[in-house]
Amino acid sequence: QVQLVESGGGLVQAGGSLRLSCALPGRTFKPSVMAWFRRAPGKERERVAAISWSGTATHYVDSGMGRFTISRDEAKNTWFLQMNSLQPEDTGVYHCNTDPPNLDLWGQGTQVTVSS
Repeated sequence: QVQLVESGGGLVQAGGSLRLSCALPGRTFKPSVMAWFRRAPGKERERVAAISWSGTATHYVDSGMGRFTISRDEAKNTWFLQMNSLQPEDTGVYHCNTDPPNLDLWGQGTQVTVSS
């Protein structure tokens, strides 16, 4: 079963930045919408950013507006989430997936921890 592979998480201080990457190795597909999801401790998973396949349409959670940027590299079949001015409330496990999510594609996610 092929799954998405997320990377780029880590521990940063408040105000810092991280760039998350998402790849689907060994497979080429063109989802209509690709998104990043976050599961914060004790909270439900939420979508934090989404991008259309064409790249012309993006959507962000209110708390991410002006701080998060979702993008993709079509040639590499890779998606990115640039996160700036990180805050402790951004802490969580970040996953990428299609939107709506494809249950077969969930990967391990990448942990983002922001210290105050």
